[in-house]
Amino acid sequence: MDLFSALQTSVSGLQAQSYAISNISGNIANSQTTGYKRVDTSFVDLMTETTPKREVAGSVLAQSQLTNTIAGNVVSSSVPTNMSITGTGFFTVVQKTGDASGSPTFTGTNAYTRRGDFAPTADGYLMNGAGGYLIGTNLDPTTGQVKSTGPIVIGNPTLPAQPTTTITYAANLPATPSTSASAQPAGSIAGPSLTAYTSSGAPVTINMRWTQLTSTTTGSTWKLSYQDGTDATTGNPTWADVKTPTFAFDSTGKLTTPTSTTSDPNQITVDLSGDTFSGYTFPSLTLDLSGGLTQYADASGAATTNTLSQDGSTSGTLTSVAVGTDGKINGTFSNGAVKALANVGIAQFANPDGLKADTNGNYLQTADSGPPQAGLNGSTITGASLEQSNTDIATEFSKMIVTQQAYSANTRVMSTAQTMMSDLLNVIR
Repeated sequence: MDLFSALQTSVSGLQAQSYAISNISGNIANSQTTGYKRVDTSFVDLMTETTPKREVAGSVLAQSQLTNTIAGNVVSSSVPTNMSITGTGFFTVVQKTGDASGSPTFTGTNAYTRRGDFAPTADGYLMNGAGGYLIGTNLDPTTGQVKSTGPIVIGNPTLPAQPTTTITYAANLPATPSTSASAQPAGSIAGPSLTAYTSSGAPVTINMRWTQLTSTTTGSTWKLSYQDGTDATTGNPTWADVKTPTFAFDSTGKLTTPTSTTSDPNQITVDLSGDTFSGYTFPSLTLDLSGGLTQYADASGAATTNTLSQDGSTSGTLTSVAVGTDGKINGTFSNGAVKALANVGIAQFANPDGLKADTNGNYLQTADSGPPQAGLNGSTITGASLEQSNTDIATEFSKMIVTQQAYSANTRVMSTAQTMMSDLLNVIR
């Protein structure tokens, strides 16, 4: 290598170290940027043509090396729609381009990011701090079916009222019931009691009571009554019996009547359609006993309820949202129902470090990264949390010191080569 080559090599060294210090500077500047992935620098030796006996030191080229596969620390957040990814994958986002007829318009190009500080906009869309609108599938909270695919919109959905069609009940009736003289119907004990709902969401109180009809060594029989209204004169509740005449148990306490009407022997139901409860007649109502109805000895002499629920509800408005580990955004409504509102769009790449870095902490697909594959692929999502930058300040300062020393050393090579050239010129003179 002659003096001119040494100068050229040292210049390439200065350029490479300048590029490295630029990356370090960007990393430090973005050490507090949500979801930021630091950019490391790799150096490549550019060799001139050589022979085994004549090795010549070459110039150097600095290249960026992405760290998209290295996660940052995850911290909790008070915003429920903030989210972080544990594992691989990126959130899919688009940018807003304007408004048309009062609705926002978006670019047709998807970008990918780990920045998960999404929060609802005034229009109900989920947008992160860099202006990226989260992509996914919007679901109908009533049916659970997909409404649309694109930017996720939370908004203010409401749930229509759902009439009660099934009461699920499982209990044990005491072999020897403890009754009082004032019990109505006479000799009865308390059965299922709950609030059901009409098609308009109005509450209806359902009260039922059990009465033991017979009890022998071979088994016993019971009847089930329900409150159908109130006596206009006395104000006392009035009672009627369900259409199933009797409930029979054998000597072991197993229910023998009624039996299943389906291929599943455990599927036992009682039809309550057309019966009037507290003045309201349900057009379609079933008492589901599939959970088990037994008659075992009980010292309390009362029925022990194991399961009691119904499938109706009032109308409901959205009160809160939460993000599940499967990427599903669930909404809690004022009527207590929890319904899925959307699925977060997650993209996987065969080579994440092959993505092209874009502005706003986004990345774009390239030939090196491969096409995006939808799905978590073993990763999970955590709601109310944020992934921090993966930049470590101490490490960056260490790299800065090394880079500065290398830069200074290259300047010394240049000055030394210049001195040698001056000496050579002085010899000629």
